Amino acid sequence: MPDGVPRANVFRVKLRQIALAALVVLLLAAAAIYTQIRPRITAVERGRRLAEATGCFGCHGPEGIHGTSNPGREEQTVPDWQGSLMMYADNEEDVREWIRDGSTKSRRASESWKAARRSGALRMPAFGRRLSKNDIEDLVAFVMASAGHPEPKDSLVTQGRDRAEALGCMGCHGVGGRFERSNPGSFKGYVPSWDGPDFPDLVNGKDEFRQWVEHGVSDRFRRNQMAQFFLRRAPLHMPAFERHLEPEDVDALWAYVQWLRSGSAGRE
Repeated sequence: MPDGVPRANVFRVKLRQIALAALVVLLLAAAAIYTQIRPRITAVERGRRLAEATGCFGCHGPEGIHGTSNPGREEQTVPDWQGSLMMYADNEEDVREWIRDGSTKSRRASESWKAARRSGALRMPAFGRRLSKNDIEDLVAFVMASAGHPEPKDSLVTQGRDRAEALGCMGCHGVGGRFERSNPGSFKGYVPSWDGPDFPDLVNGKDEFRQWVEHGVSDRFRRNQMAQFFLRRAPLHMPAFERHLEPEDVDALWAYVQWLRSGSAGRE
């Protein structure tokens, strides 16, 4: 001990150093945990949540799949985003114009359309001054995904999409497997989408994907006690489809998931 330095002062200095080091370790651990548990939702899911918060479902129905009545219009209903969207929008830019401006340029140039619009009880509002550009892009991504656009061109990919719908996968994972519905008690608090950034953490390749589809859980997660804790807490659980699968189902489902993740179905 240096001359003239009381033993108590040296002890306090060391104690502060230890406390500071412990605080740094705790902060690093907290940052690592937050990185793992923070929500990482896609543009499609952000758009779905924004559509609900903005009131879009009031006219277009829950998740935009059942338009409400619109007396005075020839079609009698507000268009939904699945069956009738492309009667009103030819492409993604048209959808963007409907959201931003309340109609497309071509519709506004039509006197007959303007007369039909005036005759209806409900009219599409323009959100261009209410929402940011990024918000509008998220809504466009959601509407296009809800409409099933773009369509896959590969036959195996199409088969995978159709089998996913027939097996009921899209009830929890949403249209096209692209929503992140709430699942309180689960690790992230939502059902992961197939094209989202959480997917690789859950599915490490095709073999593990097969385990999830056939048995409702992968061998890796079955052996992990922490994973089991969150799986047990969640109200929604992955079913075991082994008894309900056709011979090529896993190959087709995997092809569809890979197509989604390639970016072919739209941006994240």
